Amino acid sequence: MKKLIFLLALFFGFTAIAQNSQLFEAGNEAYAAGNYEEAIDQYEEILSNGETSAGLHYNLGNSYYKLDRIAPSIYHYEKALQLNPGDEDIRNNLEFAKNMAIDAIGEEENTGFKGIFDTSTAAFSASGWGWIAIFCMVGFVVFFLVYYFSRKTMVKRLLFIGAMFFLVISISSAVVAATKQNFQQERNYAIIFSEEVEIKTEPSPRAEEAFLLHEGAKVKITEDFQDWVEIELPNGSRGWMLQNDLKRL
Repeated sequence: MKKLIFLLALFFGFTAIAQNSQLFEAGNEAYAAGNYEEAIDQYEEILSNGETSAGLHYNLGNSYYKLDRIAPSIYHYEKALQLNPGDEDIRNNLEFAKNMAIDAIGEEENTGFKGIFDTSTAAFSASGWGWIAIFCMVGFVVFFLVYYFSRKTMVKRLLFIGAMFFLVISISSAVVAATKQNFQQERNYAIIFSEEVEIKTEPSPRAEEAFLLHEGAKVKITEDFQDWVEIELPNGSRGWMLQNDLKRL
């Protein structure tokens, strides 16, 4: 019975991968033909299947950008950048999309340790560093096993050095991955999807208006209260808005 369940899970897993691959190719073909709505439908179906990748979000961002849909284009470029922070094409297209937004509110500056850490580890996402840690740990195990069974002194020394090298890189990568994941959780950002939003001084529709924001604006969520969220802008301005008007990154 266990073997049958395993085989069925394996079959459906390969089927899902094949289906998502076909959807991705169909989306690419629709995009190349200028059928951006159809391309979006194909890409969004992949997301609904639980599959995600930097390339998928990047293509969605491009499709929405072609239709002048500011908020979803910025949202998907931001998601792509989270998964592949070192990609210059994603960064450039994100800047183009931001130029379409009404509110020029800038970005929060990363200073101190977080700024240095983000800059020095920007080549990979948290999951990317995690995969490096796993591969290096496999390398450590292989080198150590060969070292253990080897009889030649010089070969044992080289294998031991190689094993320690992989171990250090694996541990370092795991620490980087965990730290980046923690930083991402602390940075609770969202993109405003409504055309125009009144930001209130309190979480109440009867509260005074603090300021206005428009679709595509990126905000930091600092607190949740029932159907409301408190947001903060890079300049320090704060206010409350309904969470249905935004989409969390």
